[in-house]
Amino acid sequence: MKKLCIVLSLMTVSSVLSSCFKNPVTGRSSLNLAPEGDMQQLAVKEYSSFIGTNKPLTGNDAEMVKRVGNKMVIAVKQFLQERGKLDLIAGYNWEFNLVNSNEVNAWCMPGGKVAVYTGILPITQNETGLAVVMGHEIAHAIARHGNERVSQQIAAQYGAQGLSALMSSKPAETQQIFNYGIGATSTLGILAFSRKHESEADEMGLYFMAMAGYNPEEAISFWQRMAAKGGQKPPQFLSTHPSDETRVSQLKGWMPKAKALATQ
Repeated sequence: MKKLCIVLSLMTVSSVLSSCFKNPVTGRSSLNLAPEGDMQQLAVKEYSSFIGTNKPLTGNDAEMVKRVGNKMVIAVKQFLQERGKLDLIAGYNWEFNLVNSNEVNAWCMPGGKVAVYTGILPITQNETGLAVVMGHEIAHAIARHGNERVSQQIAAQYGAQGLSALMSSKPAETQQIFNYGIGATSTLGILAFSRKHESEADEMGLYFMAMAGYNPEEAISFWQRMAAKGGQKPPQFLSTHPSDETRVSQLKGWMPKAKALATQ
């Protein structure tokens, strides 16, 4: 946090403080310089463009994606409402689509625009495994990880210039920064923050799936299958994700709380 504030030396102290976001689960503070309304506006545009060139599938798997998504929305609303944080999903117009791609991927844009790629289904294996993935990706959006990454890029490249100004003056650059921020492109990014993002999404997603009625223990099995799919991994300090051992250890630590939430 202190390093980011130094980077943003062109901004006033009051504007920096007013742009702080506190994670509703971990309590970690981060800078969100981009207005959430602008992020959601970009998401609608980018999602529409993506769907225009990646026709959503129909059939049993597509229905499963929508079913899991709808259950997750109910759980997220309950989770946030109980903590007085329902405003975090204000303006969300949820949409869940399955698209045909061999890429092992899924993502959720600000505003609840979700895409699941068919390439990840052999690893999820079942509906509960899919709930692990979708809970994780939805958590990224609710935790404003995309906004944080976009803010970092704006600060590094354009100083105090805001997202709204960039949208008007540099639309191509804005699109690139936005796609990087939500994880729709495979950019290495700022490693320390990315690892934090992944851990936060793991924890929040675990709670969401449990409250949606899915067995949270499946999260461990899913990530073990994902690790096996990944093959040789770089050392943790070179990776944007926690090491496989760290991830499983963390999930086990959060499991009692997830199971308690499941019984509410």
